[in-house]
Amino acid sequence: MAEAMEAFSERLQEAGLKSTKQRDVIVERFFWLDKHISADELLEDVREHQPRIGYATVYRTLKLLVEQGFALPKDFGDGQTRYDPIHNQDPQHDHLICVDCRKIIEFNDEGLNERIQAIAEKMQYQVRRKKIELYAECQIPACPSHPDHQGA
Repeated sequence: MAEAMEAFSERLQEAGLKSTKQRDVIVERFFWLDKHISADELLEDVREHQPRIGYATVYRTLKLLVEQGFALPKDFGDGQTRYDPIHNQDPQHDHLICVDCRKIIEFNDEGLNERIQAIAEKMQYQVRRKKIELYAECQIPACPSHPDHQGA
């Protein structure tokens, strides 16, 4: 996380932008949480550390993280934009999303990537980017939506 914070701070300076205490708290929490998070979820977490931070400040900071290449906005079909921290992360990772509890798991399968590349080459294409999102029902007993938890 310290590395991500330092890289973000350097990027701000290069862009001629100033660091603020509120922005630093938001960015620190964003990298510390290290998960796909909505602006509302991040605001809730940030307010535990700085109660006076408002939604607009969180939203503007997330926008800045995206503009500076430290986050990607994602839409997983639940009506909320979630932000994926991408500092020092494989940009080609894919996602598995539980359709019940909305848990999002990142994965990277080299065999799958090789197969995709082979298919594209066979059809005389070159892959520039890919986006794989698997929507599935969790089979994890700890999931609040698992049948073992229904009616409990």
